[in-house]
Amino acid sequence: MSVHARLAASDPVMAGLVERLGTLSFETRRRGRPPVDSYGMLLRSVVGQQVSARAAAAIYDRVLGLFGGRTPAPAELLAVEPEELRAAGLSGRKVEYVRDLARHVESGELELDRLAELSDEEVIAEISAVRGFGVWSAQMFLMFQLERPDVLPTGDLGIRRAIQLEYGLDELPDHDELTRIAEPWRPHRTLACIYLWESRHNLPT
Repeated sequence: MSVHARLAASDPVMAGLVERLGTLSFETRRRGRPPVDSYGMLLRSVVGQQVSARAAAAIYDRVLGLFGGRTPAPAELLAVEPEELRAAGLSGRKVEYVRDLARHVESGELELDRLAELSDEEVIAEISAVRGFGVWSAQMFLMFQLERPDVLPTGDLGIRRAIQLEYGLDELPDHDELTRIAEPWRPHRTLACIYLWESRHNLPT
């Protein structure tokens, strides 16, 4: 039985989403985004905080433009004056965050090459130690950079809204209710989340 079939068999709502949306994957959620390494993904996640996807892409492109259009090495980013980063569109706080990320990677406090060897909980702890990165940011890294199959970002507003709609709830589910609803999806909760995100862009007419 395929992963999609097992997810569909986990509960009737997921069965309906799989039937409606077809075969989805990590690539479905990443479409339109150029592939980046681990450092580049974390850098991009800082840029994208609290702005629209379009604004984030424009700012990220301007930041990369400071380095010839490529992701800068941590030492290169630290060598750029903060004013140049702000001129590219980063807020003062985000400048602090990207510089703290660069310092953690440059010093070896955050060893990106070994994150794949760690458990989900350990990866979250390592990434959350960097300023500007919380549990949600670490979970997105687990899902889309490490492609971990069973991640459930209970704080993600898009997931909560999709569950409210698809499961006919009166209110947005809190952490405990979302965790309870998602229990049958194990060990494929990441894929279930991809279906829920996609469902908000493909509502039935």
